[in-house]
Amino acid sequence: MKHLLSIEELSAAEISGLIANAQSLKAERGKHASQPLAGQTWAMIFSKSSTRTRVSFEVGIRELGGSPMFLSNHDIQLGRGEPIKDTARVLGRMVHGMIIRTFAQQDIIEFANYSNLPVINALTDDEHPCQILADLLTVREKIGGWEGKKFAFVGDGFSNMTRSWMWAAKILKFKLTIASPLACQPPASFLKTLNYDGLKITTDPAEAVKDADVINTDVWLSMGQEGQKEKEAEFAGFEVNAPLLKSASPCHIVLHCLPAYRGKEISDEVLEAHADTIFQQAENRLHAQKAVLVALAKA
Repeated sequence: MKHLLSIEELSAAEISGLIANAQSLKAERGKHASQPLAGQTWAMIFSKSSTRTRVSFEVGIRELGGSPMFLSNHDIQLGRGEPIKDTARVLGRMVHGMIIRTFAQQDIIEFANYSNLPVINALTDDEHPCQILADLLTVREKIGGWEGKKFAFVGDGFSNMTRSWMWAAKILKFKLTIASPLACQPPASFLKTLNYDGLKITTDPAEAVKDADVINTDVWLSMGQEGQKEKEAEFAGFEVNAPLLKSASPCHIVLHCLPAYRGKEISDEVLEAHADTIFQQAENRLHAQKAVLVALAKA
């Protein structure tokens, strides 16, 4: 594993290995036997704002012995139009790894191609692999794993989160049902590329949640879409609330990657009832990302 650019590019063995190592790193926090990033500086370029991603990466790099360097678009020449490949070749001669949170997936692919550095996708419009790894760690801790479990996602059917979840479902072979308005469902071209029979798409949240062990949701409008009121209106009836969850598996868990808009994609009642899981999920960003950093430091 040279980079973490997407869930799509990972194997089942790589995902399982990262989750297992994340569990170990979590148990060893504060008493790590080694410092795999000792003497290293990892740069973080964020074109999108962040709470959990920035804090978890900065803390994780430090706990592994390295030094984080945070760079926004306003701090470097990318913000003034310098080509990505030029910035990549400069930083590739100075730092030891890159963490990038941006809009276009192609930007991080190009950065990886030109920098000769390990590159981590900290979120793009296409995928959010770090979040999915944290979520899978939470599933492992809460219900023992994903094997034989039914997953449901209620919300935008073609966001970065749902794309990553669809790839994870195929790679790890668990059943996933996505409930989404017609206008927000995955296009046929993507589904053909994915080619996974264990995925089901519906417009009915109740159908998706029935007997589900894991119910996931996210904001209806992704970062940069906040002004799209017409899209938001499509999601009437897609709130994850107590009546909807009555048909879920008796031991179900609810996930939300945060920030949450209570009264929209999730009710305040449900978020508070599942707060222990949801904030454990947020904490697990730290441990899952540390596992990724360790894997890339060894590559």
